Amino acid sequence: MAAASSPEKAPAAPVAKRDRTHYLYIAVIIAVTLGITVGLVAPDFAVELKPIGTGFVNLIKMMISPIIFCTIVLGIGSVRKAAKVGKVGGIALVYFLAMSLVALSIGLVVGNLLEPGTGLQITDAIKNAGHEQVDAEAKDTTEFLLSLIPTTMVSAFTSESVLQTLVIALLAGFALQAMGSTGEPILRGVQHIQRLVFRILAMVMWAAPIGAFGAIAAVTGSAGLDALKELAILMLGFYVTCFLFVFIVLGALLRIVAGLNIFTLFKYLGREFLLILSTSSSESALPRLIAKMEHLGVSKPVVGITVPTGYSFNLDGTMIYMTMASLFIADAMGTPMAIAEQIPLLLFLLVASKGAAGVTGAGLATLAGGLQSHKPALVDGIGLIVGIDRFMSEARALTNFAGNAVATVLIGTWTKEIDRERVDEVLAGQIPFDEATLVDDGHGGHSGPAEAEVPEQGGEKELAKA
Repeated sequence: MAAASSPEKAPAAPVAKRDRTHYLYIAVIIAVTLGITVGLVAPDFAVELKPIGTGFVNLIKMMISPIIFCTIVLGIGSVRKAAKVGKVGGIALVYFLAMSLVALSIGLVVGNLLEPGTGLQITDAIKNAGHEQVDAEAKDTTEFLLSLIPTTMVSAFTSESVLQTLVIALLAGFALQAMGSTGEPILRGVQHIQRLVFRILAMVMWAAPIGAFGAIAAVTGSAGLDALKELAILMLGFYVTCFLFVFIVLGALLRIVAGLNIFTLFKYLGREFLLILSTSSSESALPRLIAKMEHLGVSKPVVGITVPTGYSFNLDGTMIYMTMASLFIADAMGTPMAIAEQIPLLLFLLVASKGAAGVTGAGLATLAGGLQSHKPALVDGIGLIVGIDRFMSEARALTNFAGNAVATVLIGTWTKEIDRERVDEVLAGQIPFDEATLVDDGHGGHSGPAEAEVPEQGGEKELAKA
């Protein structure tokens, strides 16, 4: 009897692991609540806590480049046909452009209906605050393209440009693919490095409650209730617009193309949404999105190309924000724009937004730089939204993240690089995500379709076909 009962107790260990991380995210929720309370009760003290939140986000950001590099190299280096990578990238870029235009159009319609900036006063202090935002670098198209090339192969890992890492990873992946069986030991080494990096990230996540407390306290303390009340219409309109875009536009696409319920997908990504909400940064969840999309059943090449590229080119929330903010500022300045003026400005901002980092403040800096280049008279009004930008950054980051999660599933479906049976099992909770390692680590895991898997012992034939 004892022998028969022992196998039933074997699964107890992973359940215990999940319980530990469950408590971690409960602690994050408590920390966010405490942070808001401290921000309202003692705003001056709360602002001093900002470095705590910044430090936590920086800890996660330092892991992004090696994770992206390993993911792309493993995906491309072990796939049979280079044409597949080009197909995935092409479909992704077309989709990103189309969704950016949809997001821009929705923001345009809602912004013209609400006219939230009418009646506000522009003071000298507000003008100065607006011009201060233009100090952030705003690159034109040529500078942006040149910035994709790192100074050295190693500098791509030390810069803050995700796309530079993407370029180096693509080159390394295609080189390993061309090396055939000779490159197999290198692929195995990269696989071990990936496991190490994800394990470090899992350790860093235990600092999430402290980081969330500092970040939220600083946001609440710096803005305060006065700014929220004064600009409530703009904030409410922006949040509602993002909500409608995510659950109607993206939800419909996900249902029609992949046959999935967007609420089920978001439940699976619940911890990532909580992390973004507490840090105001979609970048804080980028490594976990890569790990979870691979665990879900999307192949490594699709995840490796779509997620990092989407973080620079698929900024749906940022597009809605810049559209509504531009119209808001124009109305507040007493110079409302006609449709004929709005469209060229917003198309310019569409281009300017590409390459904007998924970190707090990037949307405001991009908006300031775009207006300075295209319509300088509106820069004075940027100071109006400086106070509430961090709160709008929450919705921007959440929308950007949701857009990239849905895009990964859609592109995986279009390229037939998704295991639908596994998707159903994962979303039903039958194959839990390993929070301790953030990777499947070889036991019952999944790397996508067979030809995208990292070759194991005796897998030389697979690489030889490359």
